[in-house]
Amino acid sequence: MTQSVNGPRKITGWHVLAGFVAAFGVIITVNIVMAYKAISTFPGLEVGNSYVASQQFDKKRQAQESLNWTITVAYTKNEVFLTITDEKGAKIQAKSIDVLIGRTTTVEHDQRPELSYDGERYRANVTLEPGNWLIKVDAVSDTDISFEQRLDIFVRAQT
Repeated sequence: MTQSVNGPRKITGWHVLAGFVAAFGVIITVNIVMAYKAISTFPGLEVGNSYVASQQFDKKRQAQESLNWTITVAYTKNEVFLTITDEKGAKIQAKSIDVLIGRTTTVEHDQRPELSYDGERYRANVTLEPGNWLIKVDAVSDTDISFEQRLDIFVRAQT
């Protein structure tokens, strides 16, 4: 009777090369996928020329702060509510208002709902999936002062 004894397998140069190729192949593939995802979901530039925008920033900020407006947001049952108040707590109806609701990382879910003012607050019918959302408000006062604010909300899953 003959017994075959298998000794320890030897690692050759081909085994080492295959290991390195496999490991770096995974790393490179993941990097390419992540770079593609980052580029394909980038919403774009906020301003065309940041230098020119910075020249007007302080003037716009001071004018906006002079309004002493506070904006609060609420979301319930497929409806978003925006309330604008002044420093005394009085409700404000802006001369014009534009709202962008979307995700922070992509423009895929962006929407501009049509707001209506009910005498105390603005409201719009909007369906938001659970998770983080941003609300970008661009309003104009009766004295033609621009007011811009970004509000973040978290929508919980409805049970």
